[in-house]
Amino acid sequence: MDQKVRVRYAPSPTGFLHIGNAQSALFNYLFARHFDGTMVLRIEDTDTKRNVEDGEASQRENLHWLGIDWDEGPNKPNPKYAPYRQSERNKEGIYHKYIQELLDKGIAYKDYSTEEELAEMRERQKANNEPPHYDGRWYGKSEEEQKAAEAKGLKPTIRFHFPKDHDYEWDDIARGHVSFNSDNLGGDFIIEKSDGMPTYNFAVVVDDHTMDITHVLRGADHISNTPKQIAIYEALGWDHPTFCHIPLIFNPKTRKKLSKRDKDTLQFISEYKKHGYLHEAIFNFIAFLGWSPVGEREIYSKEELIKVYDPKRMSKAPAYFDQKKLDWMNAQYIKSMSVDELTDRTMELIKEGETEEAKRLQSIPEDQLTELLKKTIKVHQRDVNKLLEVIQYAWSYYTVLDQSFNYDLLKDNEDFANEDVLAVLKGLKAKLENGGDDLDYSQAIKEVGKDTGIKGRGLYFPLNLAFTGSTSAPQIYEIMDIYSRDTDIELLDRMIKAFEN
Repeated sequence: MDQKVRVRYAPSPTGFLHIGNAQSALFNYLFARHFDGTMVLRIEDTDTKRNVEDGEASQRENLHWLGIDWDEGPNKPNPKYAPYRQSERNKEGIYHKYIQELLDKGIAYKDYSTEEELAEMRERQKANNEPPHYDGRWYGKSEEEQKAAEAKGLKPTIRFHFPKDHDYEWDDIARGHVSFNSDNLGGDFIIEKSDGMPTYNFAVVVDDHTMDITHVLRGADHISNTPKQIAIYEALGWDHPTFCHIPLIFNPKTRKKLSKRDKDTLQFISEYKKHGYLHEAIFNFIAFLGWSPVGEREIYSKEELIKVYDPKRMSKAPAYFDQKKLDWMNAQYIKSMSVDELTDRTMELIKEGETEEAKRLQSIPEDQLTELLKKTIKVHQRDVNKLLEVIQYAWSYYTVLDQSFNYDLLKDNEDFANEDVLAVLKGLKAKLENGGDDLDYSQAIKEVGKDTGIKGRGLYFPLNLAFTGSTSAPQIYEIMDIYSRDTDIELLDRMIKAFEN
């Protein structure tokens, strides 16, 4: 590209970082890094009534967790472009001087309509089957009429006036050529609220222009805002940046945009973190929501994604959130990591205590917990989808003596003679009691099978049930190693007593 790339991720602190935010942030990040450009973090906090405490902090912390960083922002100010919060920029009068310029040109005007009057207008339009639009009632009003309204204590909003039958067009990286006619945009729109705060569509234009933003990558739900913003660019005599409207994320069941009401899908990045999804997997997964590289490969590191990223391969169609695909991808990352690395990450989740399962394990001394996690991961690294499952398994193994197992799964089962079950249980118990500290559990089980002449299901189902409460389990000798020798013997004793009675 000829010009130095500058992109921005500009969240509102009206909520925490959710999957849709993360998608926009990630594509801006890939774009900036691929083209050796600059990524800006800007906080659009003009909607003061909806801002939530820690909303901005959530954005920053979870972006960092995902592996997304930025070159400029509230914590990394460039004096040429600071400040990076719209509320602070508003206090410095950055927006108002351009509002005044539009007022002086007659392109913007003051509107003293009350909420009641606007509501009445909308009801009348609805009754006449008209699309909702502002009817321009205050456009062209005299200064005397404005003063009369102010004398009544009315505070005006500032509206932008659309020219008649004017096309606003742009070439979108993702969607190709897009065009809107001014007559179909809902009438003149507010650019400054009565409290003096600029609206989103005005502030974003001023910010993008004064911060030299070259490319705007954002969700496709902003397409209807783009013609309004281009109208402001044109009115102020500025060139607009290149736009790329990213496909929205849809729920595959409802075939609609992913919503907070979709209870079967985690919404916020912090939820994925506390459930034990790895940030590398989430980064990889989100990159494929609305974009794909050449070829069939699906597992990429962040560095590889930066290298192969091509914005022209952005999809026009919605991106469907595939939970099974995410679980599969996360499992691939878990399988590829070392036991020590997975232990460290699981320990971090436990210390943060964001789930009840994690909080329970905090009662275990750290050195004992570390050993428990390592052994649990060795057993289950091949079959878990997320680290929360490791935590759940670890707690189950730690509290195994507090659990009650249903031995009726095998007792008096015509496929498993009680005397054979007892022979297996007693045979292994004897080897545990008589074996030394270096006893090989796998070899001991094989010897029991040889001694008793019992093989396959007949040998392993009773042992699985004795040590896990289920007839289906991973390598049972690895689970036996998680417990102490005394616990192994007690678990065998419990089942022996059940079959002897």
